Amino acid sequence: MKLGHGISIFRKRIGAKFSLSKKMNILILMLFIPMIAMFAYSNSIAFNVIDKELKASNIKQLSFLSSQIDSRINQTMDFVLTFSKDPNVRKFNGLNIWDDRYDRMQTRYVIQEKMMLQSGITNIWPVKFTVYSQLNQETITNASTMADYDEEYLRRNMTGKWNYGDGKSLSSGGKPAFHWFYTDSIGQQVSLNGSNLVVQATFEHENIQNMLDTYKAGGQGNPIFYHKGEAPILNRTASEQLTNELVRYLQKNKLEDTSQQVITLNNKSYLISTVKSLYLDWYLVDIVPLDQILGPISFSRNLFYLTMVLLFVVGISASILLYRNVQRPIRKLIRGLQSVQKGDFSVRIDSNVNNEFSFLFYRFNDMSSQIQHLIENVLYEQLRTREATLKQLQAQINPHFLYNCIGYMINMAQLKDEEAVVSMGYNLSAYYRYITRMERPLALLSDEVQLIINYLDIQKLRNGRIHYHIDIPEEMLKQEVPRLMLQPIVENAVIHGVGKTYSSGEIRIKGELSDGFCRLYVDDDGPGMTEEQLDTLNRKMRGPIQEDMGYGFWNTNQRIIHQFGERSSMTFRKSDLGGFRTEIVWVTASVEVHHEPNIQKGDQHTCK
Repeated sequence: MKLGHGISIFRKRIGAKFSLSKKMNILILMLFIPMIAMFAYSNSIAFNVIDKELKASNIKQLSFLSSQIDSRINQTMDFVLTFSKDPNVRKFNGLNIWDDRYDRMQTRYVIQEKMMLQSGITNIWPVKFTVYSQLNQETITNASTMADYDEEYLRRNMTGKWNYGDGKSLSSGGKPAFHWFYTDSIGQQVSLNGSNLVVQATFEHENIQNMLDTYKAGGQGNPIFYHKGEAPILNRTASEQLTNELVRYLQKNKLEDTSQQVITLNNKSYLISTVKSLYLDWYLVDIVPLDQILGPISFSRNLFYLTMVLLFVVGISASILLYRNVQRPIRKLIRGLQSVQKGDFSVRIDSNVNNEFSFLFYRFNDMSSQIQHLIENVLYEQLRTREATLKQLQAQINPHFLYNCIGYMINMAQLKDEEAVVSMGYNLSAYYRYITRMERPLALLSDEVQLIINYLDIQKLRNGRIHYHIDIPEEMLKQEVPRLMLQPIVENAVIHGVGKTYSSGEIRIKGELSDGFCRLYVDDDGPGMTEEQLDTLNRKMRGPIQEDMGYGFWNTNQRIIHQFGERSSMTFRKSDLGGFRTEIVWVTASVEVHHEPNIQKGDQHTCK
């Protein structure tokens, strides 16, 4: 009881440790998940804020660039308006019939000097100016090449707005310029009346390109100047492949005056910002790679997730190591303790680890072995004590049996029945010769059967109703069994079976060999027992001996189990003859010494 109580306490403590281990794992998991969730949330917030600020900053910078371009164009247009009112310019468009040639040359020189001075002041935005006199059909320009007066050219380009290209053919590799034609006609900027003064302002695409290069140098974008149907103006370090992909996308979509959107080109995400120019009707388009801008944040996020994965892998590995090196040995120890608690002291724990648990396993195996030896010794001593008690009882009973047999022989002698006297004397002599030879604890089953034949023949002489049948295979008769294994069983069948009623008298003893087991059945046709009584008797046979039960059956059962192992047993059930059946089962032992059965007399017996 104390051992079982101690094991129960140990199991509760181990269970509490397992429960604590599970709680710790759950707690770690509960801390791990919120940490990832909080980081994901904060990273999402930071990502959205930076994305919003990036878009706002990008659109502001692009709007500022557009305002700079528009400012340059506006300065140019203001100069043209002021320049057209200049007296010298007005004089150049007059008839000047009274001016001599020197005055005309001087006027042309002053006008040209003012145009070059204006272009030199804005050297980052160089502009070519050309003055056309419709009345005189003459031109003045600050360009490197002379301009001819062409009435049709003027009428074709008098649109009142900036045009990209003037309709003239370009040299190989050349690109169009932006042109604006202004006439001094009041409210008539698209027509000529024959005496108008026309001022042309022209700037090359390099002006826009310089602005794009300056913008790109201060940021991470890739700006272009775009108008649908025209070749875009690129910065000088633009990627042609990326630009072509962008232009194809812009041509398929309608652009607003100011817009932003995220698109995917070549499997990469880009932020596209567009701002429309006020005067040129072109769009400033900036393409920014989001991976490049948000790369540090993405890298930090991915590094955190990688760290979490590594921590998770380390945790799983630690959990596996903990399970293999701690939990599994503890479970082995618990299973061993449970087996000991159930009474199986033969259990041993194999140790495949070289740590503290190997010492615990060694001590457990040693403890279990010592307990097993102690219990076996105690059980053996108990068996010897029970056997001595049985022999004492037999010694007390045998004289009565002997007296009855001698009385029978005296009666038969008085009746002159010599055959009965001889038969009784022969069987009685063989019976007592066998049971008094106690030097060996084991005997052949054939010798045990011969003892039973002698005993039954004696009982048959005393009680003529008794008849028996023995059917045991010859191979089974060669098995060694505990001495006097059958005698108490057959004696019980005679006394409590056949002797209880006057209508019974049959005893059968049958043996079988099958599946590595020997089975021996002893049946009688007596009154037998009820199912409840049989269940109670079988249950008592499996437990310790009790004061209210006889020693014979229990002692025989213990001797059988002790001799042949736990797989052997003696059980009781209802017989096919209607009475009581005793069934003995033991594991077949290998037969090394063969003895012929010594069956000399009996009612009916067969050796197969």
